[in-house]
Amino acid sequence: MTNSSLFDETTFYSQFTRDLLCCRSEVVIESPFITTQRMRTLSPVFEELIRRNVAVYIFTRDPKEHSETYEIQSEAEIRRFEELGVQILLCTGNHHRKLAILDRKILWEGSLNILSQIKSREIMRRIDNQETTQEMFDFLRLGRFL
Repeated sequence: MTNSSLFDETTFYSQFTRDLLCCRSEVVIESPFITTQRMRTLSPVFEELIRRNVAVYIFTRDPKEHSETYEIQSEAEIRRFEELGVQILLCTGNHHRKLAILDRKILWEGSLNILSQIKSREIMRRIDNQETTQEMFDFLRLGRFL
């Protein structure tokens, strides 16, 4: 793996936000959970991406598969995303992958729920390699959804 770096919950969001703001065409995020607290910090970034006509796709767990508290937050944040113009794809069957594919050039993968993480200890790997990123995109057969 060329250009691979490790991040934890304390270092992830600053680099991830920089990466998002550099996107020119497409953002794909898989995050099973979405919470209002995390979205308070990320919403301005997504608003900027949509303003610049970057296509944003979020794969997340169907809110009906969450406990009541998470279900309410997830539904509210999904509505906010849709109002912005973000494409939401609901997954059923205990969807649990955590990753992001940015412009099909940068891959983030690991244990951190990108759209909900607040207190947990996590790890994420950032891979800056177009071939590896495209391999993941193809492996997950994301092209059938985008």
